[in-house]
Amino acid sequence: MGEIEDAIERADRESFTREPPKTLKGQISYLIKQLGSAKAVAQEIGVTADSVNRYRRGARKHPRADVAAKIDNAVRQRWQPQVRKRRQRQAATTGGITVETRARFGYTAPIGTTDDGRFRRLTVHLPPAYAQRLFDAREAKASDQEMRGIIAEGFKEVYFQDGGVRAMGLSDVAINDIDYLDLDY
Repeated sequence: MGEIEDAIERADRESFTREPPKTLKGQISYLIKQLGSAKAVAQEIGVTADSVNRYRRGARKHPRADVAAKIDNAVRQRWQPQVRKRRQRQAATTGGITVETRARFGYTAPIGTTDDGRFRRLTVHLPPAYAQRLFDAREAKASDQEMRGIIAEGFKEVYFQDGGVRAMGLSDVAINDIDYLDLDY
């Protein structure tokens, strides 16, 4: 996963209304219910179907650290899909999305002005249209670079050009060297 997709996943997880299962047995039972079989869960987390059944029965209680992390991640990725969709729909129709980042921004500007990229720490609220485009791009399995382009376009319109009030000669904005990026909606 890319940096933008990771940020969307973190934002989704912040919207959970209930905590996902914490016990190994509970997590495995949930994954079996979601994926349909112990074999499918085994393929997802990289162990054998027998190991999955042992985890479910409680015969094996402590998986390796990497397997435990895969189990937890698999559960969290599938947890409360309706809550995620509702929050994303709300962001895409009325709420918009807030992007907080520290990254190097480069841009194309008219002759006589500076276009040197530099690190900036920005927190910008983007309109719902950008949230919808971002979620659509994620659904279409767009690359991280394409999703960066959507956010950069939003920053150009909202932050750099202030909705058409300033920097009208600015033609392109690019996000490079992301130090961190966080989303909220």
